[in-house]
Amino acid sequence: MAEELKKEAEKQPEKKTEKKNSFFKGVKAEFKKIIWPTKETVAKETGAVIFFGVVLGVLIAIIDAIVKAGLQLVI
Repeated sequence: MAEELKKEAEKQPEKKTEKKNSFFKGVKAEFKKIIWPTKETVAKETGAVIFFGVVLGVLIAIIDAIVKAGLQLVI
């Protein structure tokens, strides 16, 4: 019985190493499937995000000013 436990204990590190290797092989395979965007696409999308962020900020500022002015009239 003690010998069986020793054998089982020796197998466990091998299983962990195999799982790690298998995991990283899977990650590597998945990274090969990724279609990375071009620099041009990234630049266009970044510009669009910045533009809409600024537009949204301006709209929120305008709405805030209107609400503030309306509350000052009421109070």
